Amino acid sequence: MTRYARQMVLPEVGAAGQERISAARVLIVGAGGLGVPALQYLAGAGIGQITLIDADTVEETNLHRQPLYRIDDIGQPKVRAAAQALARLNPAVKVEALKDRLTPVNAPALIAAADVVLDCADSYAASYTLSDGCLAAGKPLISASALGLSGYVGGFCGGAPSLRALFPDPPDSGQTCATAGVLGPVVGMLGCIQAQMALRLILGTTPSPLGEFVRFEAGRFSQFRFDAAPETTGPRFIARDEIAPADLVIDLRPEDEAPRKATPQALRLPGYGPTGPLPEPGQRVVLACRSGLRSWRAADALSHRWDGEIALLALGDEN
Repeated sequence: MTRYARQMVLPEVGAAGQERISAARVLIVGAGGLGVPALQYLAGAGIGQITLIDADTVEETNLHRQPLYRIDDIGQPKVRAAAQALARLNPAVKVEALKDRLTPVNAPALIAAADVVLDCADSYAASYTLSDGCLAAGKPLISASALGLSGYVGGFCGGAPSLRALFPDPPDSGQTCATAGVLGPVVGMLGCIQAQMALRLILGTTPSPLGEFVRFEAGRFSQFRFDAAPETTGPRFIARDEIAPADLVIDLRPEDEAPRKATPQALRLPGYGPTGPLPEPGQRVVLACRSGLRSWRAADALSHRWDGEIALLALGDEN
């Protein structure tokens, strides 16, 4: 009896389904609270290849919601610790561990090499970069987000509407798990649903998880479909290397947050958006901040008084 016998007995799986699972290539962006359960259950199911990208190291404050890691892993890159744990769980699964940030530069190649993409980064910039890339490449995206005691999972692109179609406007709240907190089982449940949606896609079950949205709030799940949501346009995230000499670069971070500007020629204007200098005709404006949220909000305000090209730059912890 094989290790997969209990799932192969399902009529939705069988021998043919297990072969599809074993041949599948999954890209997982983020090895944190969402990524950990997704990694564990997809590796347990026998996914053929998992490419994991994350730039962070294991910290003690991660452990309450990322039980794949141990005290001895503190200080290690998450991707290395995760790959070691998955090798113990299922050595038949090939894991490519990339200690790096997802950017608009490396995203297209990573997406192109995958059959299914899981957005476990819980980052505005990463989520919309993945959505834009998956929409262009026709690849399915399973995206999730969690904060406090609530969160969501959705199946986007690959023939379904994108994340922008469902969330065209910048969020009202800029809170993160670090500022608002998060309960471990919440991200655990949502990460498990991501893994389940990915397996449903690989197996071709109906209804498709693409176009499906699941919300967890106040201790309850709710669900709806968004198959007919219209696509929208909006400013795209770019990488620092994609800034052109002719761009007008606006750094929204105050000096005490980031002593070094996004570029030496950037204008430091923390309140830019509703007021401030406008680009020259035909010039692109690049709005830079830490997470991408301030840039997105400034772009939204700027679009009401200027109809030129706007790009967003999320610099993370870079100074």
